[in-house]
Amino acid sequence: MAQPTRVIVIGGGIGGLAAAAALHQKGWAVTVLERAPSLEPVGAAISLAPNALRALDVLGIGDEIRDLAAWQGDGGLRTPGGRWLSRSDAGAAAARFGGPLVLLPRAVLVDRLAALLPPGAVRTAAPASLADPGEGARPARVTTGGEELEAELVVGSDGINSRVRTALFPGHPGPAYAGFTTWRVLIPVPGTEFASHETWGRGHIWGTHPLKDGRVYAYAAAVVPAGERAPDDEKAELLRRYGDWHDPVPAVLAAARPEDVLRNDVHHLARPLPAYHSGRTVLLGDAAHAMPPTLGQGGNQAVEDAVVLAHHRADPAAYTAARLPRTTAIARQAVRVAHLNMAGNRAVVAVRNTAVAALSAAGPALFLRAFDGIADWRPPYASGREHAAQR
Repeated sequence: MAQPTRVIVIGGGIGGLAAAAALHQKGWAVTVLERAPSLEPVGAAISLAPNALRALDVLGIGDEIRDLAAWQGDGGLRTPGGRWLSRSDAGAAAARFGGPLVLLPRAVLVDRLAALLPPGAVRTAAPASLADPGEGARPARVTTGGEELEAELVVGSDGINSRVRTALFPGHPGPAYAGFTTWRVLIPVPGTEFASHETWGRGHIWGTHPLKDGRVYAYAAAVVPAGERAPDDEKAELLRRYGDWHDPVPAVLAAARPEDVLRNDVHHLARPLPAYHSGRTVLLGDAAHAMPPTLGQGGNQAVEDAVVLAHHRADPAAYTAARLPRTTAIARQAVRVAHLNMAGNRAVVAVRNTAVAALSAAGPALFLRAFDGIADWRPPYASGREHAAQR
């Protein structure tokens, strides 16, 4: 009896687990090596657009995720004083893209993806290095904890500072600072009711969104020098920067404890890679195409990568051909949006706000337009959900 084809996934984040699940469904023997001591994700929540939800349909968990998540779209864009620049609604988003945009805790998605894998497939506290990308009939080799493993395919999903990427493309400059830092909180805020919103100030943004479990996900971003940190704590820094913004921002800040606040500088791959593969090794997610979070597509594109990789599992070059143009275009669009919503010049901000309000009055909200050509993506092979709908 033939042995199943072996795949090693380096990195147990959303993209890595999705790739492992997709390849496991194709009958491949999967091993996931995660350097952290657990799969508990760093990060608060994740927005999933219809493109990623269709990819999750392929994995068989799309409807479960939709049920667990809060729909996005009821709300819009505001100024720090509270004026609405643009309004949108969840129904319009679902009609435009053939499905909702949703929001849920990252930990929920990680748990559901991990549950798709067979027992023992995931090894935590297992840092790994690529010893040989493989070529032709030669398998790829990975070392972990003094052990050497061979596989017919290695997936580098080890994040923005990917060691697999460096091994494959040592001449690439790697991630660059995007010019701004971010803060995130995921907390209960009792007694507060509000519409989801993103607020654009001068060199600052803030977003507040309710989750289905009753908690609130809030994020902020500001143009600052790389590496800068608060002299006291990050909650105090948020109060200094956003404490006088419109409701419910003060209520969220009042409810947050210093330890609830996550802060990370934003980096991205400003120079696209020449390919997402070399030999028998491929790159996926942030390791391949890290982008600013301004479109909320980082995790979404990683899930897309996963099902496309499973489709082209025997042909890494075809995977590159399918994914590199699309993800490069989306990453560039995310950079353009960052230049728009993180603008700091007073005159530029005034023109921006006037243009956003005028465009939104004339047609679909800017919130929806930003997803045209992105959220309508469909997987290269049908999900069980789509098969059932066609019968």
